[in-house]
Amino acid sequence: MQIRTPLDFGLAIRNKRRNLKLSQAELARKAGVGRQWVVAVEHGKPRAELRLILRTLAVLDIPLTIDPTPHRLTSGNNMDSVDINTIVNSAKEA
Repeated sequence: MQIRTPLDFGLAIRNKRRNLKLSQAELARKAGVGRQWVVAVEHGKPRAELRLILRTLAVLDIPLTIDPTPHRLTSGNNMDSVDINTIVNSAKEA
């Protein structure tokens, strides 16, 4: 599964938690966080503290891997890529 958004991340955590038959309260206790924090992360909280995320992943035995291959983020409306350097250079020439 590719994680592209905080919500994707939260759904991955929720799915693994459910597969392990853990309640949000049980996961929170094992990870040393509050239940409301688990709720927020599962709903895609964009500013969750990395230390707590890593601890939660460890409790759920979810490996975290980094793919150094560049991936182009796409928008929902399939916009063409924009070269900011071309825009800036054109503005300088005008």
